[in-house]
Amino acid sequence: MTCRPSTRRSALVALAVLLVAGALLTILLHDSHPAAPAIAAPPPGAPARAGFAPVVARALPSVVQIRSPRGLGSGVVLDAAGHVVTNAHVVAGARSFRVTLADGSQDSATLRGAFAQGDLAVVQLQSARPRPAVFADSSRVRVGDYALAIGNPLGLRSSVTQGVVSSTSRTVPESGGVALRAVIQTSAPINPGNSGGALVDSQGAVIGIPTLAATDAQLGGAADGIGFAIASNTVRSIAAQLAGQGRVVHSGRAWLGVELRTLPGAGVVVAGTTADGPAARAGLRPGDIVVRVAERPITSVDDVAAAIAAQRPRRVITIGVRGPSGTRSLTVRLGELPASAR
Repeated sequence: MTCRPSTRRSALVALAVLLVAGALLTILLHDSHPAAPAIAAPPPGAPARAGFAPVVARALPSVVQIRSPRGLGSGVVLDAAGHVVTNAHVVAGARSFRVTLADGSQDSATLRGAFAQGDLAVVQLQSARPRPAVFADSSRVRVGDYALAIGNPLGLRSSVTQGVVSSTSRTVPESGGVALRAVIQTSAPINPGNSGGALVDSQGAVIGIPTLAATDAQLGGAADGIGFAIASNTVRSIAAQLAGQGRVVHSGRAWLGVELRTLPGAGVVVAGTTADGPAARAGLRPGDIVVRVAERPITSVDDVAAAIAAQRPRRVITIGVRGPSGTRSLTVRLGELPASAR
């Protein structure tokens, strides 16, 4: 039987209505089950699902334990010749050491050179040749980057602590008039024995050498979550000179050329100046009391060390002093710390 034109049009309209209804039903069904939220990509430098184990596996073979007559510390393998960089305070007062490698084997080592003003030293292994560490460019380190401290705290060999980079440009005074410039601050716990070890990034590359933890006078001990590491670019420069020449020729550190004493009730007194050094040329004299350096108030020798460490060689600064004739301001062009002053 043949359909009439009107009948065919009615059938086509009915079919179209059914198709539209079906499409609407499909949309409603999809809307009743919202799509799963997108999974955000991990931030750059974040650890993989395996955690930090692969990072530690890359860095750990290059971290050693150093034993001296005075105690224990850590070190990082610098090169294929068996040079190991550590802190100067770890090896202070000794020239021979016992070194335990990450695999538990031992070797002897001798002091190659030390740079007390930068708290860095290099020892050389007698026969062992562990894998050298990879050193990162510390100028690329950012606040918030992951950081792992690897060392031997309290004699616990090959220990690892986790944190982040908290700052990249601190100037930190140590004892004995030593100050470290442009150090990395980290929240990774740094305990006794971590000194000289490795602070590594999320790729296992060394970004710094852990050196000290901040102390809180009110707590009477270390301040939790505040540790400091010498930046890897500084470490590479100084350690290369110590390994190659046994001394530092170009320190990159500012120098005033003055001997200071902190006298109770008097302040920071000039005990002497280096002949033709920056302080002597500027007119600083024995007996002067230093009250200000580069606009920084001075109450101790450590204050002066920190103020000078924050400067660069050849920079011109002002120093405020008080002497028999009253208070005066001196203009000083800083020099570079010479080898004889180290």
